[in-house]
Amino acid sequence: MNVLVIGSGGREHALVWKLAQSPRIGRIYCTPGNPGILAHAEPFPAGTADLQKLAAEARTHGIGLTVVGPEQPLAEGIVDIFRAAGLRIFGPTSAAAELEWSKAFAKDFMRRHNIPTARFRTFRAGEAAARSYVSSAMLPLVVKADGLAAGKGVTVCRTRGEALGALADAGTAFGAAGSTVVVEEFMEGVEASLFAVCDGTDFITLAPAQDHKRALDGDRGPNTGGMGAYAPAPCVTAGILDEVCGTIIRPTLSGMAAEGRPYTGCLYAGLMLTAEGPRVVEFNCRFGDPETQVVLPLYGGDLLDLLEASAAGSIASLKARPGWALPAAGSRSASRPGAPVARAAVCVVLASGGYPGTYETGKAITGLPDAGASGGVVCFHAGTRRDADGSLRTAGGRVLGVTALEPSGSIAAAVERAYIAARGITFEGIHYRHDIGKGALI
Repeated sequence: MNVLVIGSGGREHALVWKLAQSPRIGRIYCTPGNPGILAHAEPFPAGTADLQKLAAEARTHGIGLTVVGPEQPLAEGIVDIFRAAGLRIFGPTSAAAELEWSKAFAKDFMRRHNIPTARFRTFRAGEAAARSYVSSAMLPLVVKADGLAAGKGVTVCRTRGEALGALADAGTAFGAAGSTVVVEEFMEGVEASLFAVCDGTDFITLAPAQDHKRALDGDRGPNTGGMGAYAPAPCVTAGILDEVCGTIIRPTLSGMAAEGRPYTGCLYAGLMLTAEGPRVVEFNCRFGDPETQVVLPLYGGDLLDLLEASAAGSIASLKARPGWALPAAGSRSASRPGAPVARAAVCVVLASGGYPGTYETGKAITGLPDAGASGGVVCFHAGTRRDADGSLRTAGGRVLGVTALEPSGSIAAAVERAYIAARGITFEGIHYRHDIGKGALI
C-alpha cells in the first residue's frame, strides 16, 4: 500500500520510521518532510496550502492511506476533504478535532459528559469579568489560550500578577487563538500521556508516556513543545489504565458520537493523576510530540494495520484476528504476543539555543549516529535541513529527538544510552535537559 504522511517534525519521522517496517508497505511519501524522513520516504509534489490539490495528487499517486501528523490541517478539514474525495485518511474530522482546536469546547464537552477535569471558567481575554475572577480565585491558576498555539498557550500562574499578565498577553501573544481564554484550577498530581487509536466506537491504547514540557532541568523555565519523554510510564498502573479507559476514553467516544462528531484517529489524553483519580489536562487530536518518538518503538504490531483499521472503522475486526491480543489491564503496549518489542524508550530533545524564545538556525550538525537504530538509538529529525553540499543544519527550535530503545525494560539503561548519544552530537547553541526520565527512577 502506498502511504502519504503529512508533516515535517519528529513525530512524522517516527511515524514514517515505524510504517516503513510494515511488510504491507509500498511507497511512502511525505509532505513537506525533513532530511531524516527522506531516508525512508519520497517527497510529495503537493502540500497543505491547498487541501483540494493535495487530495487530487493523492488520488493520482495511488495513495491508499494518508496519515496526518500536525493539528492545523485537521482543524482546517483535511479529513473531511479526503473522505469526500473517496480517499482513506487517518485522523478526526474538523468537527471532531474541535476537542483540540478549542479548549473552551473541550472543557464544555467534558462537563456535559461528566469526564473528570479541572474546574474552569471561560472568558474573552480582555473582559473585566476575567480580571475580576483571577483577582479573587484560589491560587495557583492556569490560563489557557482557547485556540491552537503550538503547545505554548498555557501559563501556570502562582501569583495574581502572573494571572493578570497572562490574560493581558493572551491576545497579543497568540492572536485569534488567545482571544478567548480558559481559566482553570491548578491540579496537583503526576502528569502522563495516553494515546488511544480510535475508529469512532472502539479503540486500542498504546504505551503510556510522560512528557517534559518545561525548557529547563527541574521543570523550570517556559513551556515548550516538549523537551523529552519516556515510556512506559510506571505511574500508570493497571488500575489507573482501566480507570482512564472507563471514565475518560470510552465516555469521550460515546459523547462525540452522540453529538454527531464520531471520533476517528489518535485521541491524545493529557492526564493529571490526582489524589481523586485521573483527570484530563487537555485533549489533542493527533499523536503527541515527542511522546510518539518513544511510544511507537514500543508498539509490537504493524502500525499500518492499526492506522488503516482506525480509518476504516474496523478496530474490532483487527482485535479479532488470530494472534492478536488486547493488552491485559495495565500492560504497557497493545501488541501481538511474542512480537519483538523494545520494552522501554527514552527521548532527549536537542534544541536550538534560546528555544522556545528567539533562536538562530543554520548551525552545522555533527556527530549523528548512522541512520536507523545504531546501538539501540534512533535520531528522529524535528528541525533540520540538508544543504546542497550534503551538510546537515538546524532549521527549527527543536532540532533532534535522540531516542534510546532498551529491550530489558530498564528506563535507567535507556536514559544512560540516550544521553551518551546526545553528548556525541554537536551544533552551535545546542541545549537540552539533563533530567529526562528522572521521574521514573525515583
